[in-house]
Amino acid sequence: MVRRLLHAGIREVRVFSRDELKQHDMRRALDDDRVRFYIGDVRDYDSVDRATRGVDHVFHAAALKQVPSCEFFPLEAVRTNVMGSANVIEASNANGVRSVVCLGTDKAAYPVNAMGMSKAMMEKVAQAFARNNPTANTVVSTVRYGNVMMSRGSVIPLFVDQLKAGRPLTVTDPGMTRFLMSLEEAVLLVEHAFVNAAPGDLFIRKAPACTIEVLAQAVAKAMGTAADIRVIGTRHGEKLYETLATREELVRSTDQGDYFRVAVDARDLNYGEYFDEGERQESEVDDYHSHNTERLDIDGVVDVLNALPQFRALIG
Repeated sequence: MVRRLLHAGIREVRVFSRDELKQHDMRRALDDDRVRFYIGDVRDYDSVDRATRGVDHVFHAAALKQVPSCEFFPLEAVRTNVMGSANVIEASNANGVRSVVCLGTDKAAYPVNAMGMSKAMMEKVAQAFARNNPTANTVVSTVRYGNVMMSRGSVIPLFVDQLKAGRPLTVTDPGMTRFLMSLEEAVLLVEHAFVNAAPGDLFIRKAPACTIEVLAQAVAKAMGTAADIRVIGTRHGEKLYETLATREELVRSTDQGDYFRVAVDARDLNYGEYFDEGERQESEVDDYHSHNTERLDIDGVVDVLNALPQFRALIG
């Protein structure tokens, strides 16, 4: 995201995080004085406030993202993913930021784990700000997408390491499905939200999916080897398939081609409008999830993997 912004000619990009090592590595890798680094934590309002002064746009990606970790430490997920997001939104509004895009996850739809629940609450915090502050100059929106291939936490680098070491590929549930999205597509979704969002909007990126077994077989095939798969069982908090858009959201969504735009429910606490006017029947619409989206076979996933520069670099 930072490289893309710099390439676009942005005057200044601020990177705010609590990880000084990653900031140091990033500073050396970019070697660009337009990038300024701020040490702080989204849990601390004052540090967020300092970083957002004089800023036009904020992309909020700070989160606890590992499902098993959040299952063992759910309050930590609340402090970062919910309260930290509220700090980012409030500080941005106080400092006159024009647009805030909060990064979400498919695990926020019908959440069954602490990480997904905390990210669902992040979405609610963003939507509540839009609902309760209709005259605010800061546009707060959220984006939601599935697994980003080759990102931190992606299973693909693990499969590559296991194949290089001659070990079996560890698969939780062969029939489990997940959406597939590239880093490039994730960045384009954020840009789409910056350009098109109205207060409280949720943008969802459409994506194909595959089973975890197909993904493992595809990684092996792309590396020119056979896959020895070992099933290890579902981890804490994992779902058989992920939902990107619920039927409740789809009945009030707009299809924008590659994206769904879900407008905020802007009704107040007087619910008369609902009973007077009604809505399209939710029973007529199905959820949009990784079991009913476009399903890729092994060759299809190989094509997707080979199109990723990060994957080609990883396998050499």
